[in-house]
Amino acid sequence: MGFYAAYHQDRRNKATHFVGVPAIMLSLFIPMAWLRLEAGGVTLTVAMLFAAVVVAYYFVLDVPLGIAMLAISAALVWLGQFIADRGAVQGWTWFAVLFVGGWILQLVGHVFEGRKPALADNLFQIFVAPIFLAAEVFFALGYKPRLHAAVQERALRLRAST
Repeated sequence: MGFYAAYHQDRRNKATHFVGVPAIMLSLFIPMAWLRLEAGGVTLTVAMLFAAVVVAYYFVLDVPLGIAMLAISAALVWLGQFIADRGAVQGWTWFAVLFVGGWILQLVGHVFEGRKPALADNLFQIFVAPIFLAAEVFFALGYKPRLHAAVQERALRLRAST
C-alpha cells in the first residue's frame, strides 16, 4: 500500500478514486455475472469466484480490511448481477458508462496529483486500489494508526526517490 499511496497523496485524487475504483469494479462484475458455472445444484458466477479470490488475498493482508472488502465486494457483485439480469443491452450500456467513466475520473485525479497512475509502473496495483481506499476510510476514522504511519512513511520515501 505504501507504493500505491506514493501515487495518491492529493485529496482530490483520492476523492476521484473513491468513485472511480468502485465504478470500475462494478463494471467488470456485470459481464462476469453472465459467465456461470453449476456446482452441485448451486450456480456460481465468474464475478463471485473472482471476488472470492481477491477478497481472500485481502484477508491474507489484513483481516479487518478483508472483512470491509468482503462487504463491499459482495454488494458490488450483487449489484453487478442485478444489472446483468436486466439484459445484454442494459448490461453492456452500464458496463461502458461505469468502466469509461471510472477511468476518466481516475485520470482526472492524477492530473490533480501531477503523477501518472501507480499501475503504469506496476500493473498489480490495480488489485491494491480497492483495499487502499478501505484503509483510507479506516485511517480517517482513527483505526490502524500504526499501519497508517507505515504506509505514509513508505509513500513519502518513495515519492522522494522518484
